[in-house]
Amino acid sequence: MRITHMQPARRFLPSTNALTCFEAVARLGSATDAAAELSLTQSAVSRQLKALEGQLGIELFERRGRQLVLTARGAAYVKEVRTILQHLTRASVAVRTDARGGALNLSILPAFGMHWLAPRLQDFAQTHPEVTVNLSTRLAPFDFRDTHFDAAIHFGREDWPATDYLPLMPETVVAVCAPSLIATPLSDPRGILSHDLMHLETRPRGWVRWLRSLDIDASLPPGMVFDQFSTIAQAAVHGLGVALLPTFVADPFLNSGQLVLASPHTNQSIGSYFLVWPKDREESHSLTSFRTWLRKQARS
Repeated sequence: MRITHMQPARRFLPSTNALTCFEAVARLGSATDAAAELSLTQSAVSRQLKALEGQLGIELFERRGRQLVLTARGAAYVKEVRTILQHLTRASVAVRTDARGGALNLSILPAFGMHWLAPRLQDFAQTHPEVTVNLSTRLAPFDFRDTHFDAAIHFGREDWPATDYLPLMPETVVAVCAPSLIATPLSDPRGILSHDLMHLETRPRGWVRWLRSLDIDASLPPGMVFDQFSTIAQAAVHGLGVALLPTFVADPFLNSGQLVLASPHTNQSIGSYFLVWPKDREESHSLTSFRTWLRKQARS
């Protein structure tokens, strides 16, 4: 007896062009924006959507002003379409590359990626030439099912759902400033309250925790607020105040003399850094190689 695979009915198989246009419009809410992203004309995208709806016999979008909004059935369909397109992309990349390697799409946090990971990546490239690491910046957790990412660098706690974790390190912070502001580290940490303190949006209570770790409970002077470590570090270099920076961000500036320690005291921040990856996806050789390498880097 010969066993044959059942062939899907071709009338139910949309073209990849139609599915790609559908996914882009669903994500962006506009055929015009989708056309710009896909390097197509707006009319070409609209034709693909019309053909797809005709083939399926349902409406995928409803128009609200200038926005195209998914219907309930369209919202359910796009989840499946994204998964299929991601699987197809990974399969296409895998078949062209060494079975042991391929591409690793990694989401990174800006400061960690720039100051800690990037200087070490040359070692990974030398030891694993079969793997190509593609880096993109994301500031907050996301649903892996809606992206092309294989893994991500996460800061905080083990609170990213449906993922596995590799703990990397806690975030240890130091108080730094320009040499012109404080020439030598303050022997009494209370002296830092007489200077402008700069704050990070994602660590709003950073200074409070730092002071309380030294048994200092005091009102904070007003200070500037920044959204990224890179900008607050540059502001500190230019003498705008005292900043709390992770050691891996502060060290290059301290070594170059652009910044000095405002206090010798260190403190751990509100969380740790992790590598995270989706539980419900078969792990690639690229991710396995990267995770093994990253564990050794974090321990060293």
